[in-house]
Amino acid sequence: MSDSNFDVIVIGAGVAGLAAAKHVAQKGLRAASVEQLLFGGLVVNINELDGEIEGSGTDYASNLMMEMSDLGVESLSETVSTIAKNGDKITITTDGGTHSARALIIASGARLKRLGVPGEAEFEHRGVSQCADCDGPMYKDEEVVVVGGGDSALQEALVLAHFCKKVHLVHRDAKFSARQALIDAVAAQPVIQPIWNSTVEAIEGAEMLNKVRVKSADGKTTDIAAVGFFAYVGLEPNIEFVPAEIKREANGRLVTDAALQTSMAGVFAAGVVRAGCGGMLADALADGEKAGAAAAKLLGK
Repeated sequence: MSDSNFDVIVIGAGVAGLAAAKHVAQKGLRAASVEQLLFGGLVVNINELDGEIEGSGTDYASNLMMEMSDLGVESLSETVSTIAKNGDKITITTDGGTHSARALIIASGARLKRLGVPGEAEFEHRGVSQCADCDGPMYKDEEVVVVGGGDSALQEALVLAHFCKKVHLVHRDAKFSARQALIDAVAAQPVIQPIWNSTVEAIEGAEMLNKVRVKSADGKTTDIAAVGFFAYVGLEPNIEFVPAEIKREANGRLVTDAALQTSMAGVFAAGVVRAGCGGMLADALADGEKAGAAAAKLLGK
């Protein structure tokens, strides 16, 4: 176990966290980046970015990580369990020790929501996946099920359409909520078959997943033969370690002021963990830079 002191600690090494750590280091502050998993967050699952930023998600995150490291940011591969305010310092406890800083930025991101249906957990890595870019080639000439109607669901369905014989796209409503460009792309892809006004009831199989039970609005259930299952029905913020006194919205995301400071003085939030942040990569990048600038300003930099 170790104890250390920094000017700023950034929890999370997704795009928002990497951008925040890079910014405070550029201001000459001693910074640490704490991440329990691999750097990059959800963006590393995307082979080809769609929007203002081009290239692969892994390459983009790697470049940010190298820039941050070159500026002297200390990377701690640890899991945060608590945050506490001690006078003018904020202390975090991890499985590697206790670390203190004069400012803290929470950029712990979010994880894909689970449907919570029977079979979802049992068939994890045996047909249930969360990354079409990663696992799509495994399902070449097979049938798969994608659940959701937003940007992520349609993007992943389009990725899978390059490999699969058929992509069953299950959506609980009668129309998609995704961007029109994605809706048009799905409509033009004959491999993708939308299943409207329906929800998933169960995922079944033997050694591997082999069928998905779907229920329509009229109560009728249908078994879809499939070997892959991908659900994209929103995100849950990673906030298990955040103390209850820090205000959050009903969905759990942290409430901040205009400078991205939370209700705990000296603690900022950036990226999708924050209420009001958009879901695009550019939004996470902007949030990280803004939180980094606000933390630096608080410390006189």
